[in-house]
Amino acid sequence: MSTTTRTLVVVTAGLSQPSSTRLLADRLAAASADALLEAGQETRVEVVELREHAHAIMDAMLTGFASGDLAEVLEKVTGADGLILVSPLFTTTYSGLFKSFVDIVDPDSLSGMPVLLGATGGTQRHSLALDYSMRPLLTYLRTQVVPTAVFAATDDWASQDEALQRRVARAGRELAEAVAARPAPRGSDDPFGDTPDFADLLGGA
Repeated sequence: MSTTTRTLVVVTAGLSQPSSTRLLADRLAAASADALLEAGQETRVEVVELREHAHAIMDAMLTGFASGDLAEVLEKVTGADGLILVSPLFTTTYSGLFKSFVDIVDPDSLSGMPVLLGATGGTQRHSLALDYSMRPLLTYLRTQVVPTAVFAATDDWASQDEALQRRVARAGRELAEAVAARPAPRGSDDPFGDTPDFADLLGGA
């Protein structure tokens, strides 16, 4: 019996290395992959560190054209089965790097895409930015944003906050459910993936 392989693309806009933003992204990816595995679906996780493409993102904004590695990143993002997007928060909103990247994505390419949102910041008082800043941005792009978004403050990492762990697990399950509900991609994991459509054989008659 064949299994379906789903691709999750994780986009993290952390500016430092190591980064608490990347740490949160990795935990969200692990929770989502575990939940998909429980549903009988293998998962391939690909991580995109926006800091590695910062200059190319700015060039793409100026020229309207993405090339090289950045073009490959955009293909990964738009071709994913689900996205995990995590940004640090500055002045109560997502980072400029995160917004610049979203701005160069084809606005019609993410329609219906399951998305899990995460953010990091200094204190819990910034957590509402997920709902009044990041969520509206992705809703505007007609993505399917899962109900639970995850914010991690600096103190959460030191305390190993159990509430944060539960929230990560719940968000991962929600993304997994949204991804699993999508039609399986036709490809190597589908035994009939290379079978031509009957209408095509008839020449569209």
